[in-house]
Amino acid sequence: MADKTFRCRVVTPTHALFDESVSYASVPAWDGLMGIMHGSSPLVARLGLGEFRVDFPASENGGSRSFFVDGGFAKMSSEGLTLLAETAIPIESLSESDAQAELAEAEARTVDLASPTAADDSDKITHARNRARLKVRLAKKSRQHGI
Repeated sequence: MADKTFRCRVVTPTHALFDESVSYASVPAWDGLMGIMHGSSPLVARLGLGEFRVDFPASENGGSRSFFVDGGFAKMSSEGLTLLAETAIPIESLSESDAQAELAEAEARTVDLASPTAADDSDKITHARNRARLKVRLAKKSRQHGI
């Protein structure tokens, strides 16, 4: 049977997080979730906020690994999938208590409606809240699966 894996890399501005062969990747693109498999067409996509998950081949005991991702770009080519992420954190590194504190802080923020930047401020607060909620969810998922 032909090898149905591809190389997958996750890189942030500060360091490389991941570089392994995988059988599938679920990518949180800006406009929705994308599934990537061996032989997928070349593409470049803007990353959004979400869970980036990779599945390992059954021949290597299977399993999966997930990352919290926020912003950046994904590039699929004949050389594999590369995520150039603004933020990427393995979910096993997320602390539920830190994520809850981040969520409480984000939910406490308010917008001065008289400010000329009120719309931008509101968008930033909404993003901070969504980011913190995702961290809480992924930290719980990691804890439940014993990661």
